[in-house]
Amino acid sequence: MPQRAQNTPICRDCDGFATAAITTGTRHPDGSRATLTVPCPACKGTGHTAPAPALTRTR
Repeated sequence: MPQRAQNTPICRDCDGFATAAITTGTRHPDGSRATLTVPCPACKGTGHTAPAPALTRTR
């Protein structure tokens, strides 16, 4: 199946997966695991990057 082109640039560091859930190893009283949500430091959790500025030629 063909993929459509994206108009928004995706972050190269996280490939669009802007946050990661990391388990701390401890459990809550109900038995579920305690997790930390950490955003991507490059895109600051948005999953997208701003387009690179256009290069200009100087003399």
